[in-house]
Amino acid sequence: MDRNQNPGWNVWHIAAVLLLTMVAHDIWQSFRAVEPMPYSEFMQQLEAGNVADMQVSADRIQGSLKRPLQDGRTRFVTVRVDPQLAGALAEHGASFRGVIESTLLRDLLGWILPVLVFFGIWMFALRKIAEKGIGGFGGGGGLMSIGKSRAKVYVETGVGVTFDDVAGVDEAKEELREVVGFLKNPGEYGRLGARIPKGILLVGPPGTGKTLLARAVAGEAGVPFFSINGSEFVEMFVGVGAARVRDLFEQARQKAPAIIFIDEIDALGRARGAFGFGGGHDEKEQTLNQLLAELDGFDPKSGVVLLAATNRPEILDPALLRAGRFDRQVLVDRPDRKGRVQILGVHLRKVKLAPDVDPEQVAALTPGFTGADIANLVNEAALLATRNGREAVALADFTGAIERIVAGLEKRNRLLNPLERRIVAHHEMGHALVAMALPGADVVHKISIIPRGIGSLGYTIQRPTEDRFLMTRKELERKMAVLLGGRAAEQLALGEISTGASDDLAKVTDIARSMVMQYGMDETLGNLVYEAPRSAFLGAPDQVAEPRRHSEESARRIDEAVRRLVADAFAQSLAVLSRQRARLERGAELLLERETLEQKDLQALCAEIPAQETER
Repeated sequence: MDRNQNPGWNVWHIAAVLLLTMVAHDIWQSFRAVEPMPYSEFMQQLEAGNVADMQVSADRIQGSLKRPLQDGRTRFVTVRVDPQLAGALAEHGASFRGVIESTLLRDLLGWILPVLVFFGIWMFALRKIAEKGIGGFGGGGGLMSIGKSRAKVYVETGVGVTFDDVAGVDEAKEELREVVGFLKNPGEYGRLGARIPKGILLVGPPGTGKTLLARAVAGEAGVPFFSINGSEFVEMFVGVGAARVRDLFEQARQKAPAIIFIDEIDALGRARGAFGFGGGHDEKEQTLNQLLAELDGFDPKSGVVLLAATNRPEILDPALLRAGRFDRQVLVDRPDRKGRVQILGVHLRKVKLAPDVDPEQVAALTPGFTGADIANLVNEAALLATRNGREAVALADFTGAIERIVAGLEKRNRLLNPLERRIVAHHEMGHALVAMALPGADVVHKISIIPRGIGSLGYTIQRPTEDRFLMTRKELERKMAVLLGGRAAEQLALGEISTGASDDLAKVTDIARSMVMQYGMDETLGNLVYEAPRSAFLGAPDQVAEPRRHSEESARRIDEAVRRLVADAFAQSLAVLSRQRARLERGAELLLERETLEQKDLQALCAEIPAQETER
């Protein structure tokens, strides 16, 4: 007989049907033999002495009869009725029977319904977790996808970023062009025996374009781009991070040539044993160990390149930074003035500009800005121009946006009393006049007594003429004198000082202490470093302070040297403002009248009151 066809009926099927029929007949006969009897009839049989034996339970009575009934039954079963009620009913000759209340539905609701509700809630929660990717169940695979990599994969046409979209970091782009060349033409670059770097670490402050550079490499090379954040590897379950690392590299090998980009790798590659007390079984350490093993295991010829970015390289594990893992470290620093002009050129293409906008002038007003800061500046300027109803973004909008970013939002509803306004006016004019009088100081661009931000009651904006990377002692002293010009003006014009110079004093103290303890600029203490310098470009504020390595006598002399530098700078400010007394008073009056003075207003003030008059 063909196994693929129905076998049909056979002898075993017939035997099973007969057996089931016999069993059903026996059950029916037994049911008929003990058909339920009304309680009134039971009492009649009991009074007639026809009950042979019986078994009494809480709600039933069953037993056998001495003589069969007319229908042949010899066994009976009946439902008990309250004896007093049964006696009363028997006196009236009524026929009655007991009824057992059915509790099936109540039992089902009491036991099965809570289980179904709990199961439904559990399935709903798991479905939501799988949809949103909470706790490692993302990707639509439920529990089975917990060890899968959560990297976002971009194909060649999905990146949409090239080196033309990255500006201000020319050196970093040149370093990464070699990676693009290796991925596009490995034979040409490897003809002399060179190999593609296994890993490239992009290091730099936040907002300098590290992630954008990595995407540009993938866009230029035209290869799949796996992007993931370092914190996405570690979950609440042990071993998940290591499994995701293995899965990520396996996916990249299958789609090679490809680029793996791990952003914020310091969340994953923190130095083992140096920070925290997790020990060797810490989940992050297991994940890091797996990453190290994968970096050692994959062949560079397979065309998989690992890019990573961090702004805290000092806390990374040394095993991660050694040659053979991250072969190359690329610094992505804050752009210089030329770089800021290039970045502005990229972002200004997206807005409608007025004819008076000069990228050189805007770049001169933004020293220290990163690429992200400049992008935010352009957006704020466009929003400000829209709010003011202009047809195009003007230079004044960029100036206003810079003031908003640096000094904060204007607080015109913060009303100052006349005395406070007079103090602030003299304070800001003191900064401006000292900066204008001292040679080499940054040009004063604007001063205002309009409160901004949280605690600023006025501000003075200076525009550097060029980017500086070194400063002499004289330049630092002049910078301290400009910072102390506000307090000197208060003391000279009003005869007393206020709390408005607190921020200036903090900056002056920091400069003076750095001059003494880090730069060796005090003759009495010599060319010694008494404080370890901070990171050159990261400036991590949460670094643990090192223990003091100098004596109490040296500490006393350091304090005296710092105090002497600050006192000399304050005396210089007083001397400058004493010679500029007439300009100080006239400038304060103008500030009280107009609230804001531009560079041209200050130049007009100097022309109105010549230097000879101020020195009389």
